[in-house]
Amino acid sequence: MLPTPEDIRGYIANGLECEHIEVTGDGAHFEAIIVSPHFEGKRPIARHQLVYKALGDRMREEIHALSMRTLTPEEYKAQN
Repeated sequence: MLPTPEDIRGYIANGLECEHIEVTGDGAHFEAIIVSPHFEGKRPIARHQLVYKALGDRMREEIHALSMRTLTPEEYKAQN
C-alpha cells in the first residue's frame, strides 16, 4: 500500500520535533514544508539529513520522491 501525505507527516513528526508540517502528494511523489527549531544554524543539506533520519528506511522502501522546504520557526513566521 502506498503511503499517504498523512503517513509521511506522522513519520516526520514521530522522528523530529516540529512546529509545523504540511505534506501533499500522490503516494509516490510528495512535497513538504517542515518547520523545526532543530534547523536553526544548519545549512539546507543538514536540515534535509535530519528529515531523512526521521524517515529512516521509508525513504528507500516506501517514498519514491520527497521535495522539502525546511525552515526554522523564525523563517516560517517571516514568510507568513
